[in-house]
Amino acid sequence: MRFFEEVLDICNKLINWYRENKRELPWRNTTDPYKIWLSEIILQQTRVQQGLPYYEKFTNQFPTINDLADASEQDVLLLWQGLGYYSRARNMHYTAKMIVDKYNGNFPENHNEILALKGVGEYTAAAIASFAFDKAYPVLDGNVFRFISRLFGIEKPIDTSTGKKEITKALDLIFNTQKPALFNQAIMEFGATHCTPKKPKCDTCIFNMQCEALGSKKVMSIPVKKGKTKILQVNHTYMCFIHDNKTYIEKRTAGIWKNLYQFPLIEEDIKPDGITKIVNRYLKTPSKFKISDVFDSTHILSHRKIQASFFTIHLDTSPIFLKNNIFEIPLADLTTRYPVSILTQNYLKRLNL
Repeated sequence: MRFFEEVLDICNKLINWYRENKRELPWRNTTDPYKIWLSEIILQQTRVQQGLPYYEKFTNQFPTINDLADASEQDVLLLWQGLGYYSRARNMHYTAKMIVDKYNGNFPENHNEILALKGVGEYTAAAIASFAFDKAYPVLDGNVFRFISRLFGIEKPIDTSTGKKEITKALDLIFNTQKPALFNQAIMEFGATHCTPKKPKCDTCIFNMQCEALGSKKVMSIPVKKGKTKILQVNHTYMCFIHDNKTYIEKRTAGIWKNLYQFPLIEEDIKPDGITKIVNRYLKTPSKFKISDVFDSTHILSHRKIQASFFTIHLDTSPIFLKNNIFEIPLADLTTRYPVSILTQNYLKRLNL
């Protein structure tokens, strides 16, 4: 009997805490599955503070899933620009079009159908099913992993199948099947704002008498991960050719920045004294040029570190390129019409564009 009372106590404490301490966020004031799905996709690998302006931009420009489906991918990527992990935007646009075609613009309510959508995993499917349709599917994001593993003292690595199974079993014990949406919001919010990764508020925690990690003084060592991702360093050299207020760009066809635009790229570390050979590698006819600026930048992703150099190259004559995928645009258009990576955005700020 005591066990069930303790489980009920944990559940009730979470919900009561949430009602008193929750942040007011726009996607919490709706059961519209489109807006909930949109918020969940944006918040994948993105903090709330960073994602909120993007949510507002998308709901303003694309208020319905039909509006998003009707948009061009270029417009979607342009609005997404700066948020990173661009496959999320491409998948989101693809899924919007599929829901319009297959479900006549009505978001599917069935959990398995939601899970089958491109870009939707177990966590996102559970979040949409519970928040939009109040179905009893527990969510398991990073915040929940952390809170559950600390509360129950689970030391098996959370990035292994055995660790995930143990945490799922523990979560199922306290999950409120009668109020799934409210419970899911509560447990995620508690992990995000109270049981935080680096500075958890253990002194004022409502669970400090029940938390196994606190009792064994292992809060900062839990959750456990089996191993860290190895980061590969790569070099990018971009050439910003400029002539008569025009510049020249190409569209990426693969990789993390697929379908974004960039200046001609050499994936090597090129020094200023070697740039002449590179320029002539790109131009069909020789041209006089002057390098007015070199901008070096570092960009760290989850699995790679990019050391980038941007050469600002002023040409005397209009260039003819050997590669036929490079095309001319007004320099000013690059910030308003063509989605680019955060690396290129930082460089354009240097050019006051």
